[in-house]
Amino acid sequence: MVAQGIAEAVQAFTGLSTAAAVTILALMLATYLLVSSLFVAPEAASPSPAPLPKSTQLRQEEEQKHEEKEEEEQQEEKEEPAAFVPYPESVQLGEITLQQLAAYDGKDPSKPILIAIRGQVYDVSRGRLFYGPQGPYSLFAGRDASRALALMSFDPIDLTGDLEGIGPDEIEVLQDWEDKFKERYPRVGHLASENATYGNHNDA
Repeated sequence: MVAQGIAEAVQAFTGLSTAAAVTILALMLATYLLVSSLFVAPEAASPSPAPLPKSTQLRQEEEQKHEEKEEEEQQEEKEEPAAFVPYPESVQLGEITLQQLAAYDGKDPSKPILIAIRGQVYDVSRGRLFYGPQGPYSLFAGRDASRALALMSFDPIDLTGDLEGIGPDEIEVLQDWEDKFKERYPRVGHLASENATYGNHNDA
């Protein structure tokens, strides 16, 4: 009885049969759902950002690992007894040749660990966990690491101050490394002029 009453009311109100009214209602509902789906969660429909080039990702991962390890090392040093001297005291060396620099590769615990970047020599002894004999960057110790740092390369052939063929992106990476060295490690000398094949450099 109720259903028949509803059907008669629909027919009287719309002039349509019950089946026709139900069909039109279903079509209207489907249209509403279709249109509304076009306007929800616009951020979900936006394309995801393009992935970084693999070389840039590797470079960022290396720099992040370096940052994290340095923070861990600094924390460990704070926890060490004050009487314990973890690394040799820095000594100003002035002008130094590449041959002399090679003696400061961290293998002799009585000597500081030195690395040259664009002609400037830094005492990185406090970063011995990175640059010491067992460290991940030990290859750079006692060497001019300019080209290797610019390219984020661990190939011994890149352990040179020669920046020929290095692009602006790599120079920017090298500048970031140099800024970090200036901030964290004392500068104790500079390479002799005959070894200064490191291109343009502005001393700070």
